[in-house]
Amino acid sequence: MTKFFLAVHVLAAILAIGPVAVAASMFPTAARRAADRSTADRNTQAGGPAVLRVLHRVCRVYAVAGLAVPVFGFATASALGVLGDAWVIASVALTGAAAAILALAVLPRQDTVLARLTAGDPPSADAGAARLAMPTGVFNLLWAAVTVLMIVRPGSTTGV
Repeated sequence: MTKFFLAVHVLAAILAIGPVAVAASMFPTAARRAADRSTADRNTQAGGPAVLRVLHRVCRVYAVAGLAVPVFGFATASALGVLGDAWVIASVALTGAAAAILALAVLPRQDTVLARLTAGDPPSADAGAARLAMPTGVFNLLWAAVTVLMIVRPGSTTGV
């Protein structure tokens, strides 16, 4: 059963967290481009609010799917008997921080930028996109740190 839990954990991380990381990273740039266009161009050309809506939807939907990552991570760690190991605890803390940043900063700011662009307020949307880049980068860095911890596993006897 451990192998099943580990396989689902890794697949969920790749298939759920990966798209969120990519779509969230693309959103600020796409929002700046959309804000730079005139109102008429913004609604008719590629890169307008429709693209932002898709990126935002990817972030929301895959964030929910990403809940499988810690669920199966806990199942795997429990089956391996490593729940109390420092690297697992650190990974859980970093995962919690990444989830909090996504839920409390990235997704709400994406909502705000999208609403402003749709309402025809591009300068405000551009400023919102600039403020969105940092929490998105921190979100991605936290997931990179979790990935490194999962691979290196400090104190592991595997020699990796």
